[in-house]
Amino acid sequence: MVTNDYIAMNGNKFSKVEEEFIKKHHKHDVKENQCSSSLVKHIKAPVHLVWSLVRRFDQPQKYKPFVGRCVLQGDLQIGSVREVNVKSGLPATTSKERLEYLDDDEHILSMKIVGGDHRLKNYSSIVTVHPEVIDGRPGSLVIESFVVDVPEGNTKDETCYFVEALIKCNLKSLADVSERLAVEDRTEPIERM
Repeated sequence: MVTNDYIAMNGNKFSKVEEEFIKKHHKHDVKENQCSSSLVKHIKAPVHLVWSLVRRFDQPQKYKPFVGRCVLQGDLQIGSVREVNVKSGLPATTSKERLEYLDDDEHILSMKIVGGDHRLKNYSSIVTVHPEVIDGRPGSLVIESFVVDVPEGNTKDETCYFVEALIKCNLKSLADVSERLAVEDRTEPIERM
């Protein structure tokens, strides 16, 4: 499914660069009763700025519009657990999530949902941020992939559609916040050689 500059993995094509990053960093062990997908967003803001938002496992509300509040148990490190209060409008009020992997050099974050009052069972996701040039300026390619159980009474397509819609909303918000900060930062154009 292609919507603006999003490309979903289910049978659709990615650019060669996107495909390589997905093969390298977005590996999920998908079981029979699960669905999985990858989404891409090009953001007109430099990697360091976008990553500064994505890596804040303790503050997802900085760019995720459905998060009302987040409380991190302990320090921000692999294995840390956060309790997220979800804003109204979604079929959930809380989610308990564990930081599985955080690499500030490669710009990779992975998390797993370990509890909450929702139907996203065995959900895990990987987010990567990669540098690119957009309109002669530093930009970022953000890829988010996930795997989740298909709840009883739903199809794989319905489940993927719902999760993809949430991720698209989060990625659009990430782009909006990052691009606003980039304008304030006045990032200089990259000189062409």
